[in-house]
Amino acid sequence: MTEKTMLPEEAVQLIKNGDRIYIGTCSSVAYGLLEALWARKDELEDIILTGGLLIDSADAICEKGFDLITYFIGPAERKRMKNTDIDFTSVHLSKTDFWARETARPNVAFFEVSPPDKNGYVSYGAGGVALGTIVREIVDTVILQINSRAPYVFGENNLIHISEADAIVYYDSKIPEAPEAPHDECIDSIADFLLENIPDGACIQLGIGGIANAVGYRLRNKNDLGAHTEIFTDSMMELMKLGVLNDKRKNFLPGKAATAVAFGSEALYKFLDHNEDVYFEHFCELNDPVNIAKNDNMISINSAVSIDLFGQVSSETVAGRQYSGTGGQLDYVKGAQMSKGGKSFIAVQSMAGTASRIVSEFPPGTVVTTPRSEVQYVVTEYGCVNLKPLCMRDRVSAMISLAHPDFRPQLIEEAKKL
Repeated sequence: MTEKTMLPEEAVQLIKNGDRIYIGTCSSVAYGLLEALWARKDELEDIILTGGLLIDSADAICEKGFDLITYFIGPAERKRMKNTDIDFTSVHLSKTDFWARETARPNVAFFEVSPPDKNGYVSYGAGGVALGTIVREIVDTVILQINSRAPYVFGENNLIHISEADAIVYYDSKIPEAPEAPHDECIDSIADFLLENIPDGACIQLGIGGIANAVGYRLRNKNDLGAHTEIFTDSMMELMKLGVLNDKRKNFLPGKAATAVAFGSEALYKFLDHNEDVYFEHFCELNDPVNIAKNDNMISINSAVSIDLFGQVSSETVAGRQYSGTGGQLDYVKGAQMSKGGKSFIAVQSMAGTASRIVSEFPPGTVVTTPRSEVQYVVTEYGCVNLKPLCMRDRVSAMISLAHPDFRPQLIEEAKKL
């Protein structure tokens, strides 16, 4: 394939005016190609970049020059929003195939991939499996960026052959790493309530952040856990090393930890390289609530920005501005409750700074990520309540009991007015 191997600057000469380019997801983004493309910004017109949960602040993503369509706003997209506009689409991760075909509509793919195996196949890497095969079916032009640090991961939809590439670039760079998660006594209290509800043999879905991190590392005293989670993290790696997370009792992909994206430390990416015990699948398959529900005792733990007194969950907007995305929250909220013995938790600290996360009403511009009719357990440092069987009057009382004591009198008065 030497005739297709070239420098990044040569590869991006394939880009023409009006192209729509898929650049990657989370821990698998072709930053070398993006840097070379940015050097051509003054000679190209109507270029649209598409992707999601972008981490590193590459100029091509964050600065004025190219349009950007995303399905989940990450740190790089948030930085871009300070400089210029962005096109965001609300979509469940289980439906990102629709986003790719109907909204993003890329005709070019920049794929960061692992070094090839002996048969010439490269893996989509730590985050590329999430949408890789779906995008491949759509685009006309494929440019591979081979990064020696990208892990070769396993799964039915994890590979692409180098013969499918129109250009191949070798570009080594560090895989984006997750920031250190916050930790305090409040988070520990929330983790304690959650751990009481996680039995041996449970199948776990965790997000990222302080609460997910605290729960993950403290699961080491459990037995025979499984993983079915859109994001695979360092805490899950540690549980696998200890033999606690062995996936023995899973019904969907038994014996395999199932995920779509890995996001964590360099050690995590090395752990995943050629690790057949972890199975990567694209979002549409992994996040399908029917597949999630196949696992008995499925435990889903997600976070929120705020929750109102009826149990409506807002997880993606802050002060009326889009901050993250719909993501897979509702996929797992529904899938876990459909599971035999499964439970769904929305876990939050009762306060953010000096403001209550438990509110009587959302401010204008707030987006409801999970409707009240789908919410099951809500957890703060003050308790854990199952809202599902409660009438609205009792829900209001239960939600007030989860708020910080300083805000409860105010919430009671506001509830009376409502």
